Amino acid sequence: MAPSSSANGETAVSLAYTDNLKGFVLAVLSSAFIGSSFIVKKKGLKRAGASGPRASVGGYGYLLEPLWWVGMFTMIVGEVANFVAYVFAPAVLVTPLGALSIIVSAVLAHFLLDEKLQKMGVLGCVLCIVGSTVIVLHAPEESTPSSVEEIWDLAIQPAFLLYTASAIAVVLVLMLHCAPRCGQTNIMVYIGICSIIGSLTVMSIKAIGIAIKLTIEGTNQAGYFQTWIFAMVAITCIITQLNYLNMALDTFSAAIVSPIYYAMFTTLTIFASAIMFKDWSGQSASKMVSEICGFITVLSGTTVLHSTREPDPPPVTDLYSPLSPKILWHIQGNGELWKQKDEDGSSLDFVTIFKQDYFS
Repeated sequence: MAPSSSANGETAVSLAYTDNLKGFVLAVLSSAFIGSSFIVKKKGLKRAGASGPRASVGGYGYLLEPLWWVGMFTMIVGEVANFVAYVFAPAVLVTPLGALSIIVSAVLAHFLLDEKLQKMGVLGCVLCIVGSTVIVLHAPEESTPSSVEEIWDLAIQPAFLLYTASAIAVVLVLMLHCAPRCGQTNIMVYIGICSIIGSLTVMSIKAIGIAIKLTIEGTNQAGYFQTWIFAMVAITCIITQLNYLNMALDTFSAAIVSPIYYAMFTTLTIFASAIMFKDWSGQSASKMVSEICGFITVLSGTTVLHSTREPDPPPVTDLYSPLSPKILWHIQGNGELWKQKDEDGSSLDFVTIFKQDYFS
């Protein structure tokens, strides 16, 4: 019997190794697909913006751009691969590998979009990856609910209701007050909306996933109103999240959007999950300190990335659009420089010298 037990143990270890290898491969493929989807979608957004209103100013012409849909399909494939990876491998192996999408996005943006990442920007990426990895590796283990009703009970507990209300309030302030005023210049506005909404999206998607799983196993969850509420919340959050992610990609460098979005989304999702599922109870002091250090590292990386970002060129406008009525000038035929004051009294120096024979 001893040899048989030994053989069974070796078989179990071999199966576990195989499952981990499958999860690792799927997680790497997921990161490659998701990272490349940022670039493909941005190229689609650029094409759509060349023939109509840009997404950053509220345009939806990208919905008619095939390249943008290719990017969406690529992202969906990546998310599905990431979901399947969790079936084979533990979260401590799969989740940190999601940071590889940052590297994929930055490399592709460097070659395909000509969005150069400075040396300090590389350091910011590394800090974001290290900080997010530390947070994930020391995050509390998550309990698995057995029904949609159980998740509903967790969702209506006071602590999570307070988080949800705070998240919605912050998102409304960002959408209604900050976005119209500084959304085009401050990258944290659009990405903040995506990340906060994303944390709520994950909670509702998990509820839907459990409902589907239970239904397949024979316990129909379609008759519970909680299932449909979670579905409506998920759809609303996903549409809002994608809309503002498109605006962020259309306005700022993809090499900057990807790491900041990943870091904020990961941090807020872990925080929301810990509140909803009460996973912080029983946490050791060392793990809590590690999580705080990881969070500080993420913030440091985000700050470095934001401070070293090269200014994005302004959107190209109509070359034949009229100039400001305050600007007046004269061009002398002898090619001399001419200084003209506008209505406010400020001077305008024109340094371009026009040759007389140019106008003859």
